[in-house]
Amino acid sequence: MDRLFNVQIARFHLEHRDCYVLQGICEGDEITGKNIFAYMDRERLPVKVTDLSGIEVRKKYLAKGLEIDREYFIWIKLPKEIGSYKKLSVFQKVEEEQKQIYRLPASNLLKQQNEVNFCVDAISESAGGKMSVSGWAASKDPYQIEVQDKKGTRIEAEIKFHQRVDLAGNFPEGHLCSQAGFQLEYQKPASSKVKITVSASGLKSGYTVGSSAAGKAGQPSYFTKGMAYLKRNGLERAIKRTIEKVMRVDLHIEENYGKWRKKHFISREELEEQRRTKFERRPLISIVVPLYKTPIPYLKEFVESIQNQTYENFELCFSDGSGEDSPLTDTLNELQKKDSRIKVIYTKRQMQISENTNCAIQIATGNYIAFADHDDLLAPNALFECVKAVNENPRIDVLYTDEDKITMNGKEYFQPHFKSDFNIDLLCSMNYISHLFVVKKELLKQVGCLRQEFDGAQDYDFILRCVEQAKEICHIPKALYHWRAHKDSTAENPESKLYAFEAGKRAVQAHYDRLGIEAVVTNGEYLGLYKTRFVIPNEKPLISIIIPNKDHSADLDKCVQSILTKSAYPNIEFIIVENNSTEKETFAYYSKLEAEHPCVHVVCWKDVFNYSGINNFGVRHAKGDYLLFLNNDTEIINNGCLEEMLGYCMRPDVGAVGARLYFEDNTIQHAGVIIGFGGIAGHAFIGSMREDNGYFSRIICAADLSAVTAACMMVKRSVFEEAGGFDESLQVAFNDIDFCLKIRALGKLVVYNPYAELYHYESKSRGYEDTPDKVQRFNREANRFLAKWPDILEKGDPYYNVNLSLDKADFSLKV
Repeated sequence: MDRLFNVQIARFHLEHRDCYVLQGICEGDEITGKNIFAYMDRERLPVKVTDLSGIEVRKKYLAKGLEIDREYFIWIKLPKEIGSYKKLSVFQKVEEEQKQIYRLPASNLLKQQNEVNFCVDAISESAGGKMSVSGWAASKDPYQIEVQDKKGTRIEAEIKFHQRVDLAGNFPEGHLCSQAGFQLEYQKPASSKVKITVSASGLKSGYTVGSSAAGKAGQPSYFTKGMAYLKRNGLERAIKRTIEKVMRVDLHIEENYGKWRKKHFISREELEEQRRTKFERRPLISIVVPLYKTPIPYLKEFVESIQNQTYENFELCFSDGSGEDSPLTDTLNELQKKDSRIKVIYTKRQMQISENTNCAIQIATGNYIAFADHDDLLAPNALFECVKAVNENPRIDVLYTDEDKITMNGKEYFQPHFKSDFNIDLLCSMNYISHLFVVKKELLKQVGCLRQEFDGAQDYDFILRCVEQAKEICHIPKALYHWRAHKDSTAENPESKLYAFEAGKRAVQAHYDRLGIEAVVTNGEYLGLYKTRFVIPNEKPLISIIIPNKDHSADLDKCVQSILTKSAYPNIEFIIVENNSTEKETFAYYSKLEAEHPCVHVVCWKDVFNYSGINNFGVRHAKGDYLLFLNNDTEIINNGCLEEMLGYCMRPDVGAVGARLYFEDNTIQHAGVIIGFGGIAGHAFIGSMREDNGYFSRIICAADLSAVTAACMMVKRSVFEEAGGFDESLQVAFNDIDFCLKIRALGKLVVYNPYAELYHYESKSRGYEDTPDKVQRFNREANRFLAKWPDILEKGDPYYNVNLSLDKADFSLKV
């Protein structure tokens, strides 16, 4: 984003339909009525500029990956006869020059002027053809909704209206009706297509639900979303977005990685300094490489990258599995003559990958064994960084580095993979470690060499066996390994390598079997990703679901009913912590709920609001060995939600488990917490689309993290007590993150499980941090959190790579 005003939303004033509103942001000069100019054709229009600032604006734009504290509203007074003009143009004055920031044909303005501000967030279809549509409409008066088939015949629909507090920031004129949100259900007609019409105050808008409208997980169709994105952002950005979605490639990272590499590339002076470095420990590193009819130019480039290492105490151990009459023999003999550190073992028969690699291991005499492929490249400081780490911590048994890809001609680097520190649950979801992988020779002897029965995923199986036995595992956050690949192709058809993915699944299953953990491993959302389902014993442990609540009985009912109707888990209790409600309907609802469901217990907290204190109080009334902390404005989506969380939580090494949460519009609200986001901590991938994978599929893979949100968090009761519960000095903010860090300090894992999915209608219950007292409290609690955890804030989150930005939630490169 440049210094120009960036329009996020364009609409009409809720009440005054001769006023057009541009809502947006600007990282440059302050936006005022003096530097914004609006015209209908050449007629200048009156303009007023207002702004909003503070915590809620910051949260909102962090969700979009932007560090923004102020949002502007440009109010434009339109002429009476819009139809007699051709277009609206808006300009910003920058350095004495007027630059256009917005343009809209008058015909579009006329159409919008007669429409309700209306949005469909989600569409789903259940068994039996029952359709559910949710969204919102912004108007100053209550609005009506009508559903018709394509012939115009009215369709009976059940419509529920509810609050949408989250919309308040978009409509500062303050005339938004209280029940802006809606959810409607109707029976899908034979004609399939249905038109939803919203009308209010003489305005009307329509939305057509087609036969394929209910997409994955009940979202509006890709076509509908794509057209909306095109309308908001223009053709160029829409095309880029389409490529990103189809190819699952982040073009922003691709475009910037070349520039990033130039900025961070190790200099010649630094390389010379490394060559002069004298380490106390100078282990011999054996680089083992299986060869199979390798193209000679690639082989020579690989060898050259090894010979250019700034750490020179290595040996390069080749096993040529090409078989009799190998095309590599002459080249290998020549290389050996020129460099005594190159060793080669030949066989007369062709060999598969595991056997071939094991032959190379047999001739290795080093203290550490490094694994590499025959046509890839190592950065010149790769071995130096490994030896440096071993000198700093001699207990290290396993090392791995970050990696990227290099084009076949060796001229361009792309797809950098900046990895997490050791992350066993991410490793069981995919082989994220891959290259460069280095293991101490003693550990290799202990676990054994590569196993032929896992060919295709032999490295995955080997890595899992190594990390199971390693005393210390070191991650070096530098892209020291360059994997040669075609940049513009989708590689080989994945279906052709089904044997490799099947081997990977068996490797993860074997890992659990060795550890005595009852689990079933299946393929994940894409080939190469894996899902673990932990076996829950026949005697199901009691889960105590603790839900704080103040009024908002409709939200609470939706939350409770979603569990009672969707989850089949048999052994639960609800501890609803009543927190100073004032509405009679709330207490009537409590009585009804307890009468109808013996598993529901309402307990009363009579002190001032304190999220930590309320939850600690709830635990004192709970009987379960597992505690599920749940906000009253959540709704579970998948039937196995509780089992998904419980399965991980039952593991002895796990203390807490979090879930994947969505806003009502099916964007990501929570996919884990990263320490350092926004200066303190924030949600990973907030604002991403529900169907997004995230950086190297991190949204859709189970993984260990430093923290998860307590809006939905399961904890072992024993761990809760050992950690001392929630810190009651953190009344509202950071208490869940602080609690997770206390669990981590006990040596327990905090796991993000994307297969437990819920909606989180955030901020409905407590509203926004929009008063001086709330802001002061927030700052006070932020300072306490910073004082309690200075080390992790200084060193960085171990599950988030230092090369990635803390200013955005999408794992972008740090600029």
